[in-house]
Amino acid sequence: MDFTSDVTIIGSGPAGLQAAIHASRRKANVILIGKLTESALWKADIENYFGIQSATGEDLLNISLEQAKSFGTVFLEEEVTSLEKKDTGFVVNTDNGKSILSKSVVLAVGVSRKKLGVPGEKEFFGKGVSYCASCDAGFYKNKIVGVVGDGSEAGESAVLLSKYASNVYWISSGRSVSQYMLDKVNQASINLIDADVIEIIGENRVAGVKLDNGAGINMDGVFIALGAKGSMELALDLDIMPDIDGRIPVDADCKTSLDGVYACGDVTGKPYQVARAVGQGCIAGDNAAKFAMR
Repeated sequence: MDFTSDVTIIGSGPAGLQAAIHASRRKANVILIGKLTESALWKADIENYFGIQSATGEDLLNISLEQAKSFGTVFLEEEVTSLEKKDTGFVVNTDNGKSILSKSVVLAVGVSRKKLGVPGEKEFFGKGVSYCASCDAGFYKNKIVGVVGDGSEAGESAVLLSKYASNVYWISSGRSVSQYMLDKVNQASINLIDADVIEIIGENRVAGVKLDNGAGINMDGVFIALGAKGSMELALDLDIMPDIDGRIPVDADCKTSLDGVYACGDVTGKPYQVARAVGQGCIAGDNAAKFAMR
C-alpha cells in the first residue's frame, strides 16, 4: 500500500471538504481525494450560505481546502477508480496507480447534472447557464430567463424564478407534469414555449436561445432542469445499492448499509444546496473518524 489512513474521503466539493475538516479535528489521519475544479460549486456564485453575503464557489472551495489541510488533511488531486472491502479495512485505488488502506470511507462524490447537449451550453456555464434555480434565482432579479426541461423540476424552477425575474419562459416540447403543477405555472404567468432549444447564444454571457421551430428568444439566463445522475459506481463496488431515485441511502449518522462507509452531500439526495452538503459533511466526517478510532 502507498498510504494508510483512518478516514479516506472521496470527493472534494463542500460535503467532502467539511467531512475532512471535522474528521481531521478529531485527530484522525485523513486523506481527501478529488479535484476542486470538478465540483459543481467551482463556477457558481454563492449568496445563500450562512455568514457569507456573497462569494464565488472557487474561493469557497480553495479556502475550505486550506482549512482542511491546516488540520492535517492530506489532499490527493486524483480520481478514485475502484473501492474494495478487505478484512483490514477498505482499499481505495486511484487513477495514478496509488492504493490506500483506510479504516473508513466517506463517499462525497456528488451528482452530475444532466446536460442539454447543445452548442453554447458548456461555453456559458456560469455565465448565464445554470442547473440550479434555487441556487441562482437571486442573480436574475428583473431579468428575462428560460427554463429547459419536461418534468416537475423544470416546473418548480420556473415558478421559483418567476418570483425574481421579470419574464420566465418554460421551453419544452413534451411537458410531463401534474395538473397541479400546470396550475401553479399558469398562476405565475410563465410563458410556455412548445419547442426544443438547439443552441444557446451570446458573446461574453448568455444573450438568448435558438429553437428548433426557427424562432429565437432573447434572455439573460438559461436554467437547465433535466435532473441529475449520481456517481454510483464506487458504492456498487461495495455492494451498496442505490434507492429508487439513484441516490445512496443513509441514516441520521450519514452511515450507509455497510459498516465503516458513510455518504454525504448531493449523492444522498435533494436539495442540492451547499448548506445541506456542509451539514451532512460534518456528520459523516465526525462519525467516520469515530468509527475508525474506536
